Amino acid sequence: MTDMKYDTVIFDLDGTLLDTLEDLTDAVNFALRECAMKTRSIEEVRIFVGNGIRNLMRRAIEGGEENPDFDRAFGLFQTYYKEHCNDKTRLYPGVRELLCALKERGCHLAIVSNKADFGVKELREIYFKDMVETAIGEREGIARKPAKDTVCQALLEMGVTGERAVYVGDSDVDILTAKNAGLPCISVTWGFRDREFLEEHGAVHFADTSEEILKLLEREL
Repeated sequence: MTDMKYDTVIFDLDGTLLDTLEDLTDAVNFALRECAMKTRSIEEVRIFVGNGIRNLMRRAIEGGEENPDFDRAFGLFQTYYKEHCNDKTRLYPGVRELLCALKERGCHLAIVSNKADFGVKELREIYFKDMVETAIGEREGIARKPAKDTVCQALLEMGVTGERAVYVGDSDVDILTAKNAGLPCISVTWGFRDREFLEEHGAVHFADTSEEILKLLEREL
């Protein structure tokens, strides 16, 4: 078995492990329709995600938080998404095989996301219960990505340091999060941002397939 240079892998969730875009779009548009607001296309929602659900709705609603119906729409989004976060969500190809291979090699695995904490934990239970040790989403009392706080909390909960850890994500927020935490970042190209966008935001190490993540973890980044 090939030696691993890294024994701890922290993953983003949406756009990295799971394709959640359709369920997020449905939740956004449910809230917008209920409030008689303009709905959004799936490509618009793709651009809006990445900085937490409040920012998602701030971008989706005309006028953002200045809109008098913002709080109602945001509440409707949260309620709907809690009940429908796994209607159309699916694993990206090769993700389960990747996580199994990493576990077989003795790696510590975590999820750190700007998705609401309730959604992160529910989806972990559904898809990754026996593989991912800890999963942290946006919640009160801890700064969300790109701050390093949730990454540090994940390392603490796993009982490891960041010396042999790497972060895997699909966005500019993930690149900056890894930088702030002092970790190398692997940027996947199958998620919510394309390679050109990632390059423009400082991405250095790319994976076009899950197999390429394993190869990258075998060398110094």
